[in-house]
Amino acid sequence: MDSREFEIKSEVEEIYQVQLDSFTGPLDLLLHLIRKQQINIYDIPIALITQQYVEYLNLMKTLNLSFAGEFLVMAASLLQIKSRMLLPKEEIADQGEENVEDPREELVRQLMEYEQFKDAAGRLASHERIWRDAFCRDPMLPEEPEPSENVPVDELSLFDLLGALQEVLDRTAAQPFIDVSLDTQTVQERIHTILDQLETEPTLTFEALFEGSFSRSYVILTFLALLELVRMKLVGLFQGDLFGPIRITRRFSPDQEIESVDPT
Repeated sequence: MDSREFEIKSEVEEIYQVQLDSFTGPLDLLLHLIRKQQINIYDIPIALITQQYVEYLNLMKTLNLSFAGEFLVMAASLLQIKSRMLLPKEEIADQGEENVEDPREELVRQLMEYEQFKDAAGRLASHERIWRDAFCRDPMLPEEPEPSENVPVDELSLFDLLGALQEVLDRTAAQPFIDVSLDTQTVQERIHTILDQLETEPTLTFEALFEGSFSRSYVILTFLALLELVRMKLVGLFQGDLFGPIRITRRFSPDQEIESVDPT
Protein backbone atom coordinates (compact mmCIF):
# COMPACT_ATOMS: atom_id res chain seq x y z
CA MET A 1 0.00 0.00 0.00
CA ASP A 2 1.51 3.35 -1.01
CA SER A 3 1.36 6.49 1.15
CA ARG A 4 -1.60 7.98 -0.74
CA GLU A 5 -3.71 4.83 -0.25
CA PHE A 6 -2.88 4.95 3.46
CA GLU A 7 -4.01 8.58 3.59
CA ILE A 8 -7.31 7.69 1.90
CA LYS A 9 -7.94 4.84 4.33
CA SER A 10 -7.19 7.13 7.29
CA GLU A 11 -9.49 9.78 5.85
CA VAL A 12 -12.27 7.23 5.40
CA GLU A 13 -12.02 6.12 9.02
CA GLU A 14 -12.35 9.74 10.15
CA ILE A 15 -15.40 10.38 7.93
CA TYR A 16 -17.85 7.66 8.82
CA GLN A 17 -18.29 3.95 8.99
CA VAL A 18 -20.89 2.57 6.60
CA GLN A 19 -23.45 0.43 8.42
CA LEU A 20 -25.11 -2.52 6.73
CA ASP A 21 -28.83 -3.01 7.13
CA SER A 22 -29.58 -5.29 10.08
CA PHE A 23 -31.43 -7.69 7.75
CA THR A 24 -28.47 -8.03 5.40
CA GLY A 25 -26.38 -11.00 6.40
CA PRO A 26 -24.10 -13.72 5.06
CA LEU A 27 -26.96 -15.76 3.63
CA ASP A 28 -28.06 -12.70 1.62
CA LEU A 29 -24.55 -12.48 0.18
CA LEU A 30 -24.50 -16.18 -0.69
CA LEU A 31 -27.91 -15.97 -2.39
CA HIS A 32 -26.71 -12.91 -4.31
CA LEU A 33 -23.64 -14.78 -5.58
CA ILE A 34 -25.67 -17.87 -6.49
CA ARG A 35 -28.22 -15.83 -8.46
CA LYS A 36 -25.59 -13.70 -10.17
CA GLN A 37 -23.71 -16.77 -11.40
CA GLN A 38 -27.01 -18.56 -12.22
CA ILE A 39 -25.95 -21.52 -10.11
CA ASN A 40 -28.15 -24.46 -9.22
CA ILE A 41 -28.65 -24.06 -5.49
CA TYR A 42 -28.65 -27.86 -5.08
CA ASP A 43 -25.24 -28.18 -6.76
CA ILE A 44 -23.17 -25.24 -5.49
CA PRO A 45 -19.56 -25.10 -6.78
CA ILE A 46 -18.26 -24.49 -3.28
CA ALA A 47 -14.70 -23.53 -4.31
CA LEU A 48 -15.96 -20.77 -6.63
CA ILE A 49 -18.55 -19.44 -4.16
CA THR A 50 -16.04 -19.48 -1.29
CA GLN A 51 -13.52 -17.51 -3.36
CA GLN A 52 -16.10 -14.89 -4.36
CA TYR A 53 -17.48 -14.67 -0.82
CA VAL A 54 -14.02 -13.98 0.61
CA GLU A 55 -13.38 -11.38 -2.12
CA TYR A 56 -16.54 -9.52 -1.09
CA LEU A 57 -15.47 -9.59 2.57
CA ASN A 58 -12.06 -8.19 1.65
CA LEU A 59 -13.71 -5.43 -0.37
CA MET A 60 -16.07 -4.61 2.51
CA LYS A 61 -13.07 -4.39 4.84
CA THR A 62 -11.22 -2.09 2.41
CA LEU A 63 -14.23 0.25 2.32
CA ASN A 64 -14.48 0.26 6.12
CA LEU A 65 -17.93 -1.30 5.93
CA SER A 66 -19.23 -2.42 9.29
CA PHE A 67 -20.40 -6.04 9.21
CA ALA A 68 -21.29 -8.54 11.89
CA GLY A 69 -19.10 -11.40 13.00
CA GLU A 70 -21.55 -13.85 11.44
CA PHE A 71 -20.00 -13.01 8.05
CA LEU A 72 -16.67 -14.37 9.31
CA VAL A 73 -18.39 -17.42 10.81
CA MET A 74 -19.92 -18.19 7.43
CA ALA A 75 -16.52 -17.77 5.75
CA ALA A 76 -15.08 -20.35 8.14
CA SER A 77 -18.00 -22.69 7.43
CA LEU A 78 -17.48 -22.38 3.68
CA LEU A 79 -13.79 -23.16 4.04
CA GLN A 80 -14.65 -26.20 6.14
CA ILE A 81 -17.13 -27.44 3.54
CA LYS A 82 -14.55 -26.83 0.82
CA SER A 83 -11.94 -28.89 2.69
CA ARG A 84 -14.42 -31.74 3.24
CA MET A 85 -15.31 -31.71 -0.46
CA LEU A 86 -11.64 -32.26 -1.27
CA LEU A 87 -11.38 -35.38 0.90
CA PRO A 88 -11.83 -38.74 -0.88
CA LYS A 89 -15.04 -40.51 0.15
CA GLU A 90 -13.01 -43.53 1.23
CA GLU A 91 -11.09 -41.39 3.74
CA ILE A 92 -14.31 -39.97 5.18
CA ALA A 93 -15.71 -43.50 5.54
CA ASP A 94 -12.53 -44.56 7.35
CA GLN A 95 -13.21 -41.81 9.91
CA GLY A 96 -16.35 -43.66 11.00
CA GLU A 97 -18.97 -41.89 8.86
CA GLU A 98 -20.90 -44.76 7.29
CA ASN A 99 -23.53 -42.72 5.47
CA VAL A 100 -21.44 -40.08 3.72
CA GLU A 101 -23.59 -37.00 3.18
CA ASP A 102 -22.87 -34.15 0.83
CA PRO A 103 -21.01 -31.54 2.95
CA ARG A 104 -23.11 -28.85 1.25
CA GLU A 105 -26.43 -30.36 2.37
CA GLU A 106 -26.82 -28.30 5.57
CA LEU A 107 -25.86 -25.08 3.76
CA VAL A 108 -28.43 -25.72 1.02
CA ARG A 109 -31.11 -26.34 3.66
CA GLN A 110 -30.28 -23.02 5.38
CA LEU A 111 -30.35 -21.13 2.08
CA MET A 112 -33.70 -22.63 1.06
CA GLU A 113 -35.32 -21.84 4.41
CA TYR A 114 -33.91 -18.32 4.45
CA GLU A 115 -35.12 -17.66 0.91
CA GLN A 116 -38.64 -18.78 1.90
CA PHE A 117 -38.64 -16.41 4.89
CA LYS A 118 -37.41 -13.52 2.72
CA ASP A 119 -40.12 -14.17 0.14
CA ALA A 120 -42.77 -14.26 2.89
CA ALA A 121 -41.42 -11.01 4.39
CA GLY A 122 -41.51 -9.40 0.95
CA ARG A 123 -45.16 -10.39 0.45
CA LEU A 124 -46.08 -9.00 3.87
CA ALA A 125 -44.29 -5.74 3.08
CA SER A 126 -46.19 -5.52 -0.21
CA HIS A 127 -49.52 -6.05 1.58
CA GLU A 128 -48.56 -3.41 4.16
CA ARG A 129 -48.00 -0.86 1.39
CA ILE A 130 -51.38 -1.70 -0.16
CA TRP A 131 -53.18 -1.39 3.19
CA ARG A 132 -51.39 1.86 3.92
CA ASP A 133 -52.57 3.35 0.61
CA ALA A 134 -56.13 2.03 1.07
CA PHE A 135 -56.65 3.22 4.65
CA CYS A 136 -55.24 6.70 4.86
CA ARG A 137 -55.08 8.84 7.97
CA ASP A 138 -55.33 12.60 8.26
CA PRO A 139 -52.32 14.40 6.82
CA MET A 140 -49.68 15.42 9.32
CA LEU A 141 -46.88 17.89 9.11
CA PRO A 142 -43.71 16.16 7.93
CA GLU A 143 -41.22 15.54 10.67
CA GLU A 144 -37.58 16.33 10.30
CA PRO A 145 -35.74 13.07 9.57
CA GLU A 146 -33.41 11.89 12.25
CA PRO A 147 -29.75 11.94 11.21
CA SER A 148 -28.49 8.47 10.46
CA GLU A 149 -25.09 6.91 10.02
CA ASN A 150 -26.58 4.27 7.74
CA VAL A 151 -26.34 4.49 3.98
CA PRO A 152 -29.80 3.73 2.54
CA VAL A 153 -29.58 1.55 -0.56
CA ASP A 154 -33.16 0.26 -0.52
CA GLU A 155 -33.53 0.59 -4.28
CA LEU A 156 -31.03 -2.19 -4.87
CA SER A 157 -28.95 -4.68 -2.95
CA LEU A 158 -25.76 -3.37 -1.37
CA PHE A 159 -24.10 -6.48 -2.76
CA ASP A 160 -25.14 -5.38 -6.27
CA LEU A 161 -23.31 -2.13 -5.62
CA LEU A 162 -20.22 -3.91 -4.29
CA GLY A 163 -20.26 -6.24 -7.29
CA ALA A 164 -20.30 -3.28 -9.68
CA LEU A 165 -17.39 -1.72 -7.78
CA GLN A 166 -15.41 -4.98 -7.95
CA GLU A 167 -15.84 -5.07 -11.73
CA VAL A 168 -14.45 -1.52 -11.98
CA LEU A 169 -11.51 -2.45 -9.74
CA ASP A 170 -10.78 -5.53 -11.87
CA ARG A 171 -10.67 -3.37 -15.00
CA THR A 172 -8.51 -0.80 -13.23
CA ALA A 173 -5.96 -3.47 -12.32
CA ALA A 174 -5.71 -4.47 -15.99
CA GLN A 175 -5.20 -0.93 -17.28
CA PRO A 176 -1.65 -0.16 -18.46
CA PHE A 177 -1.95 3.59 -17.79
CA ILE A 178 -2.91 5.35 -14.58
CA ASP A 179 -3.27 9.12 -14.20
CA VAL A 180 -1.70 9.49 -10.75
CA SER A 181 -2.41 13.23 -10.64
CA LEU A 182 -6.07 12.49 -9.91
CA ASP A 183 -5.08 10.78 -6.65
CA THR A 184 -4.57 14.19 -5.07
CA GLN A 185 -8.36 14.68 -4.94
CA THR A 186 -10.37 14.25 -1.76
CA VAL A 187 -13.74 12.68 -1.05
CA GLN A 188 -15.26 16.16 -0.76
CA GLU A 189 -13.92 17.18 -4.18
CA ARG A 190 -15.32 14.03 -5.75
CA ILE A 191 -18.68 14.78 -4.15
CA HIS A 192 -18.71 18.21 -5.81
CA THR A 193 -17.68 16.68 -9.15
CA ILE A 194 -20.55 14.17 -9.06
CA LEU A 195 -23.02 16.91 -8.11
CA ASP A 196 -21.77 19.04 -11.01
CA GLN A 197 -22.36 16.12 -13.40
CA LEU A 198 -25.90 15.62 -12.09
CA GLU A 199 -26.76 19.30 -12.51
CA THR A 200 -26.59 18.88 -16.28
CA GLU A 201 -27.81 15.26 -16.44
CA PRO A 202 -30.68 14.00 -14.25
CA THR A 203 -29.26 10.47 -14.21
CA LEU A 204 -25.85 8.85 -14.67
CA THR A 205 -24.75 5.26 -14.99
CA PHE A 206 -22.50 3.89 -12.28
CA GLU A 207 -19.91 3.17 -14.98
CA ALA A 208 -19.88 6.85 -16.03
CA LEU A 209 -18.21 7.79 -12.75
CA PHE A 210 -15.18 5.71 -13.66
CA GLU A 211 -14.61 6.50 -17.33
CA GLY A 212 -10.91 6.79 -18.08
CA SER A 213 -7.78 5.31 -16.52
CA PHE A 214 -7.64 5.66 -12.75
CA SER A 215 -5.85 4.09 -9.84
CA ARG A 216 -7.47 1.75 -7.33
CA SER A 217 -7.34 4.48 -4.67
CA TYR A 218 -9.19 6.92 -6.92
CA VAL A 219 -11.91 4.38 -7.69
CA ILE A 220 -12.45 3.66 -3.98
CA LEU A 221 -12.45 7.39 -3.19
CA THR A 222 -15.14 7.98 -5.84
CA PHE A 223 -17.23 5.10 -4.52
CA LEU A 224 -17.08 6.52 -0.98
CA ALA A 225 -18.12 9.93 -2.31
CA LEU A 226 -21.14 8.26 -3.93
CA LEU A 227 -22.08 6.50 -0.68
CA GLU A 228 -21.84 9.81 1.15
CA LEU A 229 -24.20 11.44 -1.37
CA VAL A 230 -26.66 8.57 -0.92
CA ARG A 231 -26.46 8.96 2.86
CA MET A 232 -27.14 12.69 2.51
CA LYS A 233 -30.15 11.83 0.29
CA LEU A 234 -28.83 13.99 -2.54
CA VAL A 235 -28.79 11.05 -4.98
CA GLY A 236 -30.64 7.77 -5.35
CA LEU A 237 -29.56 4.44 -6.81
CA PHE A 238 -31.70 2.06 -8.80
CA GLN A 239 -31.37 -0.98 -11.02
CA GLY A 240 -33.93 -1.54 -13.77
CA ASP A 241 -33.22 -5.24 -14.25
CA LEU A 242 -31.83 -7.97 -12.02
CA PHE A 243 -28.03 -7.61 -12.15
CA GLY A 244 -28.51 -4.90 -14.78
CA PRO A 245 -26.73 -1.54 -15.01
CA ILE A 246 -26.91 0.63 -11.89
CA ARG A 247 -28.07 4.20 -12.41
CA ILE A 248 -27.60 7.25 -10.20
CA THR A 249 -30.41 9.80 -10.12
CA ARG A 250 -30.37 13.24 -8.53
CA ARG A 251 -32.69 14.05 -5.66
CA PHE A 252 -32.07 17.79 -5.75
CA SER A 253 -33.10 20.49 -8.20
CA PRO A 254 -30.30 22.03 -10.29
CA ASP A 255 -31.01 25.48 -8.81
CA GLN A 256 -31.14 24.18 -5.24
CA GLU A 257 -28.56 25.64 -2.93
CA ILE A 258 -26.80 22.86 -1.08
CA GLU A 259 -25.55 24.17 2.22
CA SER A 260 -22.79 21.70 2.93
CA VAL A 261 -21.39 18.57 1.40
CA ASP A 262 -18.46 18.26 3.75
CA PRO A 263 -18.43 14.60 4.90
CA THR A 264 -16.35 15.51 7.95
